[in-house]
Amino acid sequence: MTEPLGRRERKKAATRQKIADTALRLFLERGYDAVGIRDVATEADVAVTTLFSHFASKEALVFEQDEDFEQRLTQAVTSRAPDEPLIPALRRETQTLVRHCTADSAAPIWRMIDGSPALREYEESMRLRHAESLAAAIAAAPDLSQGTTASRAIARFVIDAYSVAREAVDPEAAVDEIFQMIEAAWRVTCRA
Repeated sequence: MTEPLGRRERKKAATRQKIADTALRLFLERGYDAVGIRDVATEADVAVTTLFSHFASKEALVFEQDEDFEQRLTQAVTSRAPDEPLIPALRRETQTLVRHCTADSAAPIWRMIDGSPALREYEESMRLRHAESLAAAIAAAPDLSQGTTASRAIARFVIDAYSVAREAVDPEAAVDEIFQMIEAAWRVTCRA
């Protein structure tokens, strides 16, 4: 069971969420490039330094759940039951993330991301970081005897599955189809 957050942590989390919500609203209303960091800070009624204590960059404001997504992917590896195979655990988590990112409410955000070179570049670097974290979790799992190359390849496939499925006409069917290929690749790797 997780410990309840203390008052200070709750206030920090509320401030972070207020900044993220304000930024997203402004970006969608005015356009990403038309809104500056000072605009977000002013509208959220925080100092620019407070904004930067929660978010490292303007792009990070758009991807405010970045760390949560990364953690969820690695926990799909590290928190699975001792007898649960790796690939189904990763498929389940990927399916959940795809559902979240393909909800109707996410469509305007993805249009904004797709229309901004800075946001597309940030998303790509974020995906690479997620893949490296996931690869490290796979390589460190005591029940998996995969080397670095196999762990990194499977991790990249999983991260790419999320991206490809998000853009598909039927995202959930795409996840299933892609994970059949990932499962086949994993079986071959495990036999080697």
